[in-house]
Amino acid sequence: MKTNLDEMLAFVSVVDSGSISAAAEHLEQTASGVSRALSRLEDKLAVTLLRRTTRRLELTEEGEVFLAQARRILASVEEAEEQMALRRQTPAGRLRVNTASPFMLHVIAPLIGDFRARYPQIELELYSDDRIIDLLERRTDLAIRIGPLPDSSLHARPLCHTMRRVLASPAYLQRHGVPQQVEDLADHSLIGFTEPDRLNDWPLRHALGESWRITPALRVSSGDTARELALAGEGLVCLSDFMTDKDRQRGELVEVLAAQRVDVRQPINAVYYRNSALASRIACFIACFIDFLSERLGA
Repeated sequence: MKTNLDEMLAFVSVVDSGSISAAAEHLEQTASGVSRALSRLEDKLAVTLLRRTTRRLELTEEGEVFLAQARRILASVEEAEEQMALRRQTPAGRLRVNTASPFMLHVIAPLIGDFRARYPQIELELYSDDRIIDLLERRTDLAIRIGPLPDSSLHARPLCHTMRRVLASPAYLQRHGVPQQVEDLADHSLIGFTEPDRLNDWPLRHALGESWRITPALRVSSGDTARELALAGEGLVCLSDFMTDKDRQRGELVEVLAAQRVDVRQPINAVYYRNSALASRIACFIACFIDFLSERLGA
C-alpha cells in the first residue's frame, strides 16, 4: 500500500511543530488522528521515522531522508494547485505577514478591511513581533521592516519613509516646563528603550553633533508602551510619525525641540525571499499586498 499526501503532511507538520498535539492544532485535526496517520506511514514504509519519548520527538536517520523527499513532494503539489488558482485570475489562499507591533497596530491593521474587500480570497495571517525574525524559521512569507536593512539574501522593496520626533503631553509640559535647548533634557523624565539600544539616540542637533544620547528614566521594550506613558504625562519620548500622527493632530502629544530636530527619514521596506523555490501563488500574494501598501502609504 502506497503512502498518501495526508500522511506525509501529518509527518512534516509533526516535525515542524515539535509535537503531535501542536501538529493537530495546526492541521485542525485530532491528536489521535495525526498519531494514526504517522503510524500508518511508518507501517507502509516499514521504518521508524520518529523516536518518541515522554518529552520530545526525534528524527531517525530514515526520518531525515524521508522528510526531505516529503517536503519536495508537498511543495510540488502545492505549487501545482497554486498554478491552477492563478489561472482563474483570483488570488486565493494564505499569506503570512510579520512586522513590528506598533506598525501592525497603527498602519497595517487599519488598512486590512480595504485589502480584504479587494482580495476577498486571500487569507491573511498577521504576526507582530518587536524583534527581527527569521522568515524561513517562522514560516513567514513577507515582513515589513523599519530602519536600515542588514545585508541578507532577502529581497527588499521600499514602501515609504517615517521620521522620529521628540514629543510630550501638554500636561507634562505644563508641570515641568518646555525644554528650550537639547541640554535641557537632562532636567526631564525621558522614556527610552531596552532594545534596540540605537533608539536611545535621539535625532537632535546640538553643539557636539546631530544625535543626543539620552539617559532614560524609564525603559520599555515596546513603542506603544512608550507612547502610552507619554500620553499619560510620564515624560518625553522620541517616536516615529506613523505611531503619533493622530496624537499630534488631536493635540494629545506636542513636539518639543522642533527647531533642533534632525530630519532623519527611516526607510520602511517589504522584505521576502525571491528565488526559484518560491511558489507562484505566494509570489502573487506578496505582489498584491506590497502593491496595495505602496498605493496607500504613498498616498
